[in-house]
Amino acid sequence: MSAGVLAQFTRRPPPPGERCELCGEPLPDEHRHLVDTTRRSLKCCCPPCHLLFTRPGAGRGRFRAVPDRYLTDPGFTLDGDGWNRLQIPVGLAFFFRNSALDRFAAFYPSPAGATESELDPVTWDAVIGSTRLAGLLQDDVEALLLHAERGKPATCTLVPIDVCYELVGRMRLHWKGFDGGAEARADIEQFFERVSARARPLPAGAEASGAGNPGGAP
Repeated sequence: MSAGVLAQFTRRPPPPGERCELCGEPLPDEHRHLVDTTRRSLKCCCPPCHLLFTRPGAGRGRFRAVPDRYLTDPGFTLDGDGWNRLQIPVGLAFFFRNSALDRFAAFYPSPAGATESELDPVTWDAVIGSTRLAGLLQDDVEALLLHAERGKPATCTLVPIDVCYELVGRMRLHWKGFDGGAEARADIEQFFERVSARARPLPAGAEASGAGNPGGAP
């Protein structure tokens, strides 16, 4: 028996679980992601691959590393009229700039997944576009997550884009009936508690740099 054949029997089996979609390395349960800007999808990745694509222009811009920052603006306000102008039928939505289409996209979670809502540039500029968080938003990899509960002020948090797709997945898993049901509401509450705990407030005098500029992180 040759050494090559023998090695096939003595080689350890690969560990169970997910693997990096670029290099094949095993991944822990908590891992980072890349945005595939051509396919508009997320890829699971290991720390070295994630670091590689934090560099501007890496991979000719096809893959972009999803950052890990959570920001809030204590001065953010959005009244009922502003929310109605966004034409979002539920109290949850996320917004990000699609660099390939050169426009902002609005999505809200539903039992069927992420549903896109029409968002014209004039409405974006009037309702959200002039806020400090919008000025810090990085194309494709970050989103503004809006949450409006009855009787409470709407909140806006700048989050990694993969967090929004996690929210969509949670709703698809737990949503029942018209209002989601008790299990879905409890799960969403826990989700926003975690987001709130990680979010860092912007300083009162901080100036936002232009959207899409990775160097604009405070």
